[in-house]
Amino acid sequence: MRFNRILLSATLVVVALVVQVTVLGRLQLPGAVPDLLLLTVVALALVYGHVSGALIGFSAGLLADLAPPADHAAGRYALVLCVIGYLAGLARPDNGRFRSAWGPMLTVVAAAIGSTLLYAGVGALVGDTAARHVGLTGLLFTATLYDLLLAPFTVPFIMALARRAENDPMAVEAGGGPPQGKDVSSGWLAGGTGLRIGSQRGGLRLKTARVRANKAVRIKGVKGVKGVKSVKKL
Repeated sequence: MRFNRILLSATLVVVALVVQVTVLGRLQLPGAVPDLLLLTVVALALVYGHVSGALIGFSAGLLADLAPPADHAAGRYALVLCVIGYLAGLARPDNGRFRSAWGPMLTVVAAAIGSTLLYAGVGALVGDTAARHVGLTGLLFTATLYDLLLAPFTVPFIMALARRAENDPMAVEAGGGPPQGKDVSSGWLAGGTGLRIGSQRGGLRLKTARVRANKAVRIKGVKGVKGVKSVKKL
């Protein structure tokens, strides 16, 4: 991983964990707790890919295992987020561009369900039966609902920030187009309406420039014809 990736990922993970423990964890919502750390790992994995997603997920999960008030075995959530980060990175398109908002939304839903099931499964292996007392069905429903409601306010921002901090020349398309990170974040925000924010602005500017160029050519052609006619009259 590059230094800028490590620095940005570490900063976002620490901020997400602090907000998770100090704010979201104290809301006392029914069922599960909104998992901002999970959304951060998913967003970074959708930009950086499966290898970086697995490393970020493991580091974030291990930090969550060691941070108070953790009441489970160390390494349990690290395993969960490592698997989720790897699988979320596999969902990243080859060109880094989502055609609609359904791609990230489905990834968030799958990550919420998968992390809850995997966490409960690992807990059952080590003898933790807390999920049975709360109800696995209720945890699945509330975890998916909370993460899905929180995702539009966090995932596109993190993805756009990661792409901007990447500064990768390969992120620019061969035709001189905009960076792929801009298309990813704008695809999430404007996917529901079918609009492309970046490409729409670029298309309007290009169309305006072509119209101006055509008008200039026509004016020069008219002036040239008038000049030839005047020479013939002389």
